Amino acid sequence: MRDGEIPGVRVVTDDIKPRLQEWDAGNDTEIPSPRGWLLGNVFCRRFVSSVIAEGGVGKTALRIAQLLSLAIGRSLTGEHVFQRCRVLIVSIEDDAAELRRRVLAALIHHDVSREEIAGWLFLATPGAGAGKLAIMDQRGRIVEGDLAVALRDAIARLQIDIVSLDPFVKSHGVEENGNNAVDCVMQILTDCASAYDCAIDAPHHQSKGIAEPGNANRGRGASAMKDAARLVYTLSPMSPEEAQTFGIAEGERRRLVRMDSGKVNIAPPMAEAKWFRLVGVPLGNGTETYPHGDEVQTVEPWAPPDTWAGISNIVANAILDEIDAGLPDGNRYTDAPKGGDRSAWQVVVRHVPDKSETQARQIVIAWIKNGVLNREDYDNPTTRKTVKGLRANPAKRPS
Repeated sequence: MRDGEIPGVRVVTDDIKPRLQEWDAGNDTEIPSPRGWLLGNVFCRRFVSSVIAEGGVGKTALRIAQLLSLAIGRSLTGEHVFQRCRVLIVSIEDDAAELRRRVLAALIHHDVSREEIAGWLFLATPGAGAGKLAIMDQRGRIVEGDLAVALRDAIARLQIDIVSLDPFVKSHGVEENGNNAVDCVMQILTDCASAYDCAIDAPHHQSKGIAEPGNANRGRGASAMKDAARLVYTLSPMSPEEAQTFGIAEGERRRLVRMDSGKVNIAPPMAEAKWFRLVGVPLGNGTETYPHGDEVQTVEPWAPPDTWAGISNIVANAILDEIDAGLPDGNRYTDAPKGGDRSAWQVVVRHVPDKSETQARQIVIAWIKNGVLNREDYDNPTTRKTVKGLRANPAKRPS
């Protein structure tokens, strides 16, 4: 690209006219090849992906573990590895020492040797000297920056299959709230992914506000970022309400995070959240001044207790809706051991048929213990006596 040119804009002269490169679909009889999936429905060749989260939730730890899975050719995070990949992690926020700590934590916890990643995992912390993907020139026009040139060179030279630019907001120098400007940056990334048949990932910071799982609009700045990306996920801490639903203690809750599909154009959305636990890993790098050394977090897959398997927020709320509505004759459900037709555990089994009576009773008991369900007095319409029945607490429902 020559100085002063705008990405995606071609100067028209009398001798050169722009062409759409159209083709006749009737003659297009060759079946296209499958999409080049790399890891589950998270990374795919020729497409840009992202994970959106607020600072400190664990998105960098998650991405390093997922990318390490590709570099060694076996899953560390529970997602299917389609093929082993050459991976390039470009950290624009941390320096070389911090990136090395983060990678070392994942290597130690998942028992990955240096020999396994040699020639497959490449790291870079280019700093300010490498420039940006795109910048504004003196006349206010968007022009390609040095980082875009360096990125293409590294991908070609190292034969990279997937590159992660972390975080997106620091990869460019344009107005982050300007949709046209951010769209130009994303076009550089999508063109690069297509030209080199690689996947590009750009983890993104969350804007201020409530961290709603699965909301792709949570991303900071212009919406053009998530519009241009094709595989956008969110990462959120487990909420106190979810911890109550699963019977998780507060100390453990703070270590658990959920990944939800936010905007997924080329794959079905996730039916349920995928959970991970943040794990602190001692690096064994103590010195005389710092005898304990560093403890750096990585992630490992986590699943709700077996009793709660298959109880998504949607299913849990459906069960609570039916319990809260009561029976057709005006009676309310109960957790009593001999509740007969009023037994609340039967509602659980109707919505999740693979649960046993014992598991269903455990779910109801946990909800009562955590205040999701409350025992309240009401007048039995048949006996005219005051008895206890269950009502859902709207303030503590799963969200």
